[in-house]
Amino acid sequence: MTGSDKNRRLGRGLSALLGEIEGESFDATPSPSPVTASRDGVRMLPIELIRPNPDQPRKAMAEPELEALAASIAEKGIVQPILVRPAKGQAEAYEIVAGERRWRAAQRARLHEVPALVRELSDQETLEIGIVENVQRADLNPVEEAQAYRQLIDRYGHTQEDVARAVSKSRSHVANMVRLLSLPAIVLTYLAEGKISAGHARAIATAPNPEALVQLIVDKGLSVRDAEGLARQALDRPTPPRRSAAAAPASDKDADTRSLEADIAARLGLDVDIRHGSDGGEIRVRYTTLEQLDDVCRRLSSAEH
Repeated sequence: MTGSDKNRRLGRGLSALLGEIEGESFDATPSPSPVTASRDGVRMLPIELIRPNPDQPRKAMAEPELEALAASIAEKGIVQPILVRPAKGQAEAYEIVAGERRWRAAQRARLHEVPALVRELSDQETLEIGIVENVQRADLNPVEEAQAYRQLIDRYGHTQEDVARAVSKSRSHVANMVRLLSLPAIVLTYLAEGKISAGHARAIATAPNPEALVQLIVDKGLSVRDAEGLARQALDRPTPPRRSAAAAPASDKDADTRSLEADIAARLGLDVDIRHGSDGGEIRVRYTTLEQLDDVCRRLSSAEH
């Protein structure tokens, strides 16, 4: 597959798949048959035959949003069909490619069927479409967005330029978002929860102790400009003279070392700590779940071949 072919496929979202049917309303009245065909290839699928996608880029769905959407669906029905594909190894079952929030809200609205467009899509196409649509609709928090970009780059070999074009963002935006993944876990947690912005996170990314700075930012409700000031102060603060130790503390790290840490962390999606001294050094990779450890092992094993 050529680069242009790959990029064209990556850029294909729901607008291309749904064509002219977007914007129409659909009758959500239950029908006697298990799967009811409709015009434009849209079917009315029983809700119980539909499964969520375990690789859905969006992990968090705000409760107020779901409730508001459920109320709207109960009154007006589902305006835009969801996109599904046949579920692997399951007869008369379908996996959601895009539209999980509508499906969940429809259950709360006590609908028995939802309008759906069924397409034969690979795992890669399913992930790509989900990422493109969620990013274009601003449905992902910054951490989910960064992880989605990293998946496209690492798992399927897309360049930052490919991803940027597909989601209508600049390449620098994609690069900056991916770099956020090198921040400590507590910073990413606050970022995902909306307690800090991506601007706050970028401001403290190269500071010696981002964990302490982010706690100060959250506790005092500091602005991005305040965060930038704190980061400058931390970088300008004089460090104690080196001791004859094998590993240098984080505060002694130069800009090149911190940059290298950020590059490796962005590649692994985990916190990385490089320590070096006169008689050698070490690289520490911090993981919090066994799944993250398995992922690192998989990456290292694949690099050997």
